[in-house]
Amino acid sequence: MCGIAGWVSFQRDLGAERAAVDAMTETMACRGPDDRGTWIQGPAALGHRRLAVIDLPGGRQPMSVQDAEHTVVLVYSGEVYNFMGLRTQLASRGHRFTTDSDTEVVLHGYLEWGRAVAERLNGMYALAIWDAREQELVMIRDRMGIKPLYFYPTPDGVLFGSEPKAILANPLASPTVTLDGLREAFAFVKTPGHAIWQGMREVEPGTVVTVGREGIGVRVYWSLRPRPHPDDRDDSITRVRDLLEDIVGRQLVADVPRCTLLSGGLDSSAMTALAARRLAAAGEKVRSFAVDFVGQSDHFVPDDLRATPDGPYVHDLARACETDHQDIVLGSDQLADPAVRARVIQARDLPIAMGDMDASLFLLFKAIRQHSTVALSGESADEVFGGYQQFFDPAARAADTFPWLVHFRQHFGGEESVLTEDFTKALDLRTYVRDSYRQAVAAIQRLDDESDFDYRMRQIGHLHLTRFLRVLLDRKDRMSMAVGLEVRVPFCDHRLVEYVYNTPWELKSFDGREKSLLREATADLLPRSVYERVKSPYPSTQDPAYAVALQNQIKELLAAPSHQVFDLVSRDRLARAAATRAPQIGQASRRGLETALNLAMWIDLYSPHLTLS
Repeated sequence: MCGIAGWVSFQRDLGAERAAVDAMTETMACRGPDDRGTWIQGPAALGHRRLAVIDLPGGRQPMSVQDAEHTVVLVYSGEVYNFMGLRTQLASRGHRFTTDSDTEVVLHGYLEWGRAVAERLNGMYALAIWDAREQELVMIRDRMGIKPLYFYPTPDGVLFGSEPKAILANPLASPTVTLDGLREAFAFVKTPGHAIWQGMREVEPGTVVTVGREGIGVRVYWSLRPRPHPDDRDDSITRVRDLLEDIVGRQLVADVPRCTLLSGGLDSSAMTALAARRLAAAGEKVRSFAVDFVGQSDHFVPDDLRATPDGPYVHDLARACETDHQDIVLGSDQLADPAVRARVIQARDLPIAMGDMDASLFLLFKAIRQHSTVALSGESADEVFGGYQQFFDPAARAADTFPWLVHFRQHFGGEESVLTEDFTKALDLRTYVRDSYRQAVAAIQRLDDESDFDYRMRQIGHLHLTRFLRVLLDRKDRMSMAVGLEVRVPFCDHRLVEYVYNTPWELKSFDGREKSLLREATADLLPRSVYERVKSPYPSTQDPAYAVALQNQIKELLAAPSHQVFDLVSRDRLARAAATRAPQIGQASRRGLETALNLAMWIDLYSPHLTLS
């Protein structure tokens, strides 16, 4: 796992621009704390920050291959889990390797297959290749969008980087955000290709982007497509289990300490149990980590989203699988710390975050990094197998909008409650979301004999995998890489995603519950308590002291009435929220306070040029 950056300028020699390229690369030092490298030749410059995971001495980047006349050079972020198989294929075709790294395999794969190497990779990756033979930059992103990659066209080429901050460090890039960018930030819908910052674009998942003297080209090499599902229930369960065994086995490969993220839910428990069994065969124990809050297990109050605390289920699974387990217990003072908020906003490059859930994830990852460099996560199982309430809610199924937004304001909303009336009107999120939804649905293909109900459930699954999951994957990547932790997501393996996406809903929920296929595929590995547990989202603190801390910070913000944030948020609404007794502050109101603080912090850190008309 790493951070990559670069600059291609066809009208100049970038040899004199090393300082600018180094500045772009250094913005991502946290993504790659182990090493750095820069390669510059003629119109191309590539930078790399490395987090060493496989072949610690041999995987240095930028990595190049040179013949008598030309160089092909690669910068790469992520992991390719099938690199050993590809290495064997390439060796049989005459390629010779000098390292044991997957980076070298990817580079030689490009030399052998060109851009079509993308179809052969299994993993999470974002890479850029400068091919001096063709005078062309090739950028490739993994199928599910696990690893980020952005680019910024210039008059004579392009800037690119793993994160927007790398591009914004170049003087050619302007930190401008228009209303359309702010709409995307507030909508909680990930529009493919949208990068918030004006002029910047995201390399879309499953896509190859080429930049040559003639311009920019885009080719989609993978997308979710409908296929008939011939397997019955038993065969489907068996196939899911076989895939999971293979996927987890592949993703446990590393030359550094590994662990799992354990929440006590079905997803992380199944993944941890599979990992524990695999490692037990080699005489090893899984190390597992969970997040908790001071006093939460003892004083937990059920609500519509979370019926139970995570702690008891975490410990049931840890005992059953004999993991080396540790709880990371956080207090409200840590969650509300402005220094933590700054780290979160800097990591995300965005003004909108998920409040204490982002802060706790960052702090969890920071604590884990003291023990492990690689962690396996259960993220994306809900989107793949159908785990959310909205998959079952008739209102969400019938809604002419993204299903997760039907009850979003009730459980997670609050941003709009603190915005000024003028800004809210200018945003017009209702129209933006409506148009985005219709565009998304129009792209979903249907089988010829698919019933209306099955097609609707296919739509809901597709929307979650392409517009919702990518919000969460981006959050996971930014929070983990902010502390140099590589988080792998087994449930995002494209083979599993394709198979389950094309499984009819009646099989996905054959027992009337969420994630039926996953539950039965791993039933023999799970304690009964975890097997029977109802889906519970990522935890959020219930401590009133957290709301009090937010209110105190809002009061400090109100004492600076000239702050640019008040072009966006209402002083009067914030003042009323700050004066409300903390126990009466609901989730939505708390989110409003967090939004105002996040916007203010983002403005302080990035000094964006805001275009609000």
